[in-house]
Amino acid sequence: MRLLHTSDWHLGRGFHGASLAAEQERALAALADVVRAEGIDVVVVAGDLYDRQLPPLHAVNLLSAGLQELRAAGATIVAIAGNHDSGRRLGFATELLDRAGVHLRGDVAAAGAPVVVPAADGGPDLVCYPIPYLEPEVARHQLGVPELRGHDALLRHALDRARADLAARGRVRSVAIAHAFAAGGTPSDSERALGVGGLDRVGLPALAGFDYVALGHLHGRQVLGDGSIRYAGSPLAYSFSERGHTKGVWIVDLDAAGGVRVTGVDLPAGRALAVVRGTLDDLLVSREHADAEAAWVAATLTDQVLPRDAMARLRRRFPHAVTLVHEPPVVPGGGGASYADRVRVPDDLELVDRFVAHVTGRALDGPERDDCRAALAEVAADEAA
Repeated sequence: MRLLHTSDWHLGRGFHGASLAAEQERALAALADVVRAEGIDVVVVAGDLYDRQLPPLHAVNLLSAGLQELRAAGATIVAIAGNHDSGRRLGFATELLDRAGVHLRGDVAAAGAPVVVPAADGGPDLVCYPIPYLEPEVARHQLGVPELRGHDALLRHALDRARADLAARGRVRSVAIAHAFAAGGTPSDSERALGVGGLDRVGLPALAGFDYVALGHLHGRQVLGDGSIRYAGSPLAYSFSERGHTKGVWIVDLDAAGGVRVTGVDLPAGRALAVVRGTLDDLLVSREHADAEAAWVAATLTDQVLPRDAMARLRRRFPHAVTLVHEPPVVPGGGGASYADRVRVPDDLELVDRFVAHVTGRALDGPERDDCRAALAEVAADEAA
C-alpha cells in the first residue's frame, strides 16, 4: 500500500501581508497530481490544514476543493487537527465524511481510535492512528488523565491507546499520525511555539511501535531516529528562514511482508525567496541581484541614512519585496561615557547635533543645523508664552 505524507498546509496564511491563495491552490493541485501519477492509496495530512482556528472563507473553499480533488484522484484521506486548527470545526460531520473516505480527526477524547483502510493487494489491512494536536492543559482532562502533564506524557498516553489496539489486531500495517515537536527536529521561524525551554519536546521513544510515524508541525522535511519517524514539512515556505528547504512530500510504501520504503518527492515550492543587502542605489542596479526580481525579497539597506521612500523605490525593481531593515555601517557607541555625560552640553542645539551624529554617524550639515536652530527657537518661544 502506498501512502503520501504531507502536512502544514496553513491555508489562509499570507507571506508578510501578501496573499498566498494562488500558490496554495497550486500546491494542492500538485499533491493531487502526485496521487494520480504514483497510485497513492492513502493521503495522510499531519495537521495545520488551516492557519487559524477561524479561517477565512477562501481558505475553507480551498480545503473543500483540495480534499475533493485528492479523493477524486483515488486516495483515502486521513487528516488531523494541528495547533493552528480548531479540532471541533475540522471534525465537523465526521461520520458522514468517513463514509466518503475522508477521515478528519480533531476530537482529542478519541485520540488513538483507529481508521482502518482495507488492503487491495492481498496483504494485511492498513490501520492509521490519528492523534490530533494535544494542548496539555486541555488534553489531560479530555483524555481523562488530569494527573499527566506535558506534551511527552500526553502523546505517549494517546499512543499507548493506539499500541494497545494494534497489539490486539494481529498482523496489520500501521501508521501513527501526530502533530508535535519531536526531540531532534529542526524548527524554523514559521512555527508557532508549543512551549518554552524545551518543555514542548516529545522523546522519540514515545513514538515507537508503528511501521511509520507521520509527523506535522515543523516546516522542514526531515528524518528522525531510524527513518520510520518523519516530518513532511510545509508545501510552501512561510518565512525567510525556510529559504534552504526543499519542499515536498514523502511517499511511503508498506509492503505485504512488513517492509517499509520511503521516497521523497519534491513539489513546486511557489515563489522563490531572496535576501539582499547593500545600499539602495546598489540594489537597484547591481546584476548580482537579478535572480531576486521575481522572488519574495527581504532587503537590508546599509545606507548611512535611510533613503526617503526606500520601500517604494525598492519595489520598482523587486515588486515582491516584503521586508526592509535599515543597518547603517556605522553604529556609534557612547565611547564609554555615561548617559549623563553625553547629554551634558552647553545648549540644546549642541545636544541635537550630538544625537544626530550618534544615530547616523555624521554631524548636522549647514541647512540642517539652521532648521534645528529655528525649531528650537520656536519651542523656546512657546514655552516662554
